[in-house]
Amino acid sequence: MANEPLLVLDHVTVRAGERALVEDVCLTLPRGQLVALIGPNGAGKTTLIRAILGQAKYEGRITIHGRVGYVPQHLQYDRTLPMTVLEFMALSLQRMPVALGVTRATQKRVLELLELVGAQKLARARLGGLSGGELQRVMLAGAMQDRPELLLLDEPAAGVDIEGEATFHDLIARQVRDHGVTVVLVSHDLSVVNEITDHVVCLNRRLMCEGNARDLLTAETIAHVFGGHKAVYGHAHTGHDHHHGHNHP
Repeated sequence: MANEPLLVLDHVTVRAGERALVEDVCLTLPRGQLVALIGPNGAGKTTLIRAILGQAKYEGRITIHGRVGYVPQHLQYDRTLPMTVLEFMALSLQRMPVALGVTRATQKRVLELLELVGAQKLARARLGGLSGGELQRVMLAGAMQDRPELLLLDEPAAGVDIEGEATFHDLIARQVRDHGVTVVLVSHDLSVVNEITDHVVCLNRRLMCEGNARDLLTAETIAHVFGGHKAVYGHAHTGHDHHHGHNHP
């Protein structure tokens, strides 16, 4: 149903032995929002993403009403492989081995996906020769192949120049605006979070707070979430209107 929440986390805990990496997180996300997941290093952000993807064992309940796409922080592959972007994307789109050729239907679908991110010209490019920004686009295109309602991005702009990062964030915002996708973006850059996101979820092992980005990203909240951690980049909004946010003890 269109009005039901897309993602519900009900008392989700992820443990490594006796230690809780993520503890007792309750969260409900509606459809069609760009959500930032922020917190210091070691706060459990990637762990929570892995739990949502079913890649980490967890306690509690996670309910997703829709298909999920995922863009990892890094793509691990042999850069010396003589594989084109078309062949790489075809690996997950056709049953016939790519070594025997790429079907006409697969080529059409790959070009459609690349067009979504403005990267049609990369289809014949060698995968190992792509820049960081180009590889981002290819990974985003691949994540869109099943027309996901929920798109998870784990710091996808890491190691990319500022101009490329801005372009990529524009592409993400377009998926929300034009296709109604809900995006959860793990990010350290609070200036980007403040500029492009609708909603912020602050995690430091536990859910610290959540709410409207411009209301939550105050010096007070940042100190509350990040404590003495220095791994915060950019310039946060410094307004003091808290009435839309929710602080969690």
